[in-house]
Amino acid sequence: MILRYNKRYRKPVRNKSEKDVMVLSKDWSQESALLYEIYRVNNAINTTFDAYISISQSRFEILALIYNENEISQSDLQRKVTLDKAAVARHLKQLEENKIVTRRKKDGDNRSVFVQLTDAGREMIETSQKEKEHFANELLADIGEADLDSLRRTLAQLNKNVEHLKRRG
Repeated sequence: MILRYNKRYRKPVRNKSEKDVMVLSKDWSQESALLYEIYRVNNAINTTFDAYISISQSRFEILALIYNENEISQSDLQRKVTLDKAAVARHLKQLEENKIVTRRKKDGDNRSVFVQLTDAGREMIETSQKEKEHFANELLADIGEADLDSLRRTLAQLNKNVEHLKRRG
């Protein structure tokens, strides 16, 4: 893949006919190129993951949280996932329509809604977890333990740096 910088639109331009080569404009630092590569790999993993298992990454995240909590308030769920409130509400509505989750209002407090998996939902997340494990094993095949440890440390530091940047505004 050749990456060129389109100065007019200030965006990277790909030429898919030329593979595995990255050409950077003199305007791009090595750090910028690395950031782009992380972004590209993340998108490729997410797209492949969604095609590989029976549910999307977003739904998997929601269902896994409910599975681990057994029952969780919708507001707690919204705080814990990486999606906005509206997206969580849409997912839960569709999951409820498909009889994957049930929602109930707390007695005496119509504002509090609790979410639980149905038996079908529990089966779905257990199957998806097995698919996710298989996907992860295939994705990380042929990467040595030392490299995986280094990757874990690097990702942990990147997460810390992102949190620091978020706090700075």
